[in-house]
Amino acid sequence: MTAILYRTADVGGLNIFYREAGAPDAPKLLLLHGFPSSSHMFRDLIPLLADRFHIIAPDLPGFGQSDMPLRSKLANTFDSIAEIIDRFTVKVCFDRYAVYVFDYGAPTGFRLAVRHPDRITAIISQNGNAYEGGLSDGCNPIRAYWQEPSEANREALRALLKPEATAWQYTHGVPDVSSISPDGHSLDNFYLARPGADEVQLDLFGDYKSNVALYPAFQDYFRTHKPPFLAVWGKNDPFFLPAGAEAFRRDIPDAVVRFFDTGHFALETHAADIAASIRDFLPR
Repeated sequence: MTAILYRTADVGGLNIFYREAGAPDAPKLLLLHGFPSSSHMFRDLIPLLADRFHIIAPDLPGFGQSDMPLRSKLANTFDSIAEIIDRFTVKVCFDRYAVYVFDYGAPTGFRLAVRHPDRITAIISQNGNAYEGGLSDGCNPIRAYWQEPSEANREALRALLKPEATAWQYTHGVPDVSSISPDGHSLDNFYLARPGADEVQLDLFGDYKSNVALYPAFQDYFRTHKPPFLAVWGKNDPFFLPAGAEAFRRDIPDAVVRFFDTGHFALETHAADIAASIRDFLPR
């Protein structure tokens, strides 16, 4: 068993928590989680890959064990998250790496790829969207807020922060819900209950429009640089449709797309299958 280390890096005065495993001289793999989770979502995946890769999985700022930026000093936007994670990769000496992106980790990782295409050796997207055709009607309440940022639309989104909504994200589309450990959504709900966490998440709901606005730039990066690309997708995801996974092939014809009979948090049920796909996909 490869040891997993739990560390913190100071990035511009913010403490960014991260998990680290694998030999420092092995090929590097950066894992970027999504809403409303943390690097805890990779707890099953990391041990399955750490014999081959040097893995680092940070908690995004405002999530998990990482510091929550003061809204008066730093806006809660995807641009600011990407900037902090960009500086974090420099701090931990990740100069060339493959990146695994999920949900919010996708617009974060794709921003890094557009900014530093020479640093990205490959991309693995697990339900990490970059195409409007991949957005389901489940995104409509958030879309309503970014199109009309009224207080009423903001308040309506608080329902997405309730414990039952988090649990639903984990279980929807899973054929056997008894296969879902309650640990993941219970921990997410603990972090969501911290003072101020709700406002951070509501800010990011409103800023999601910036990700959609960047889809053409992401797609141009895919077409121009054609990074080795693997999509591993829970096909029953209520937010990001299988069409979003298939769309990567339009811009990267050699992209590998694999679907699993599960929901949004595919690692909760298919960590071993996804790890095997990554091991087949990435060179030693």
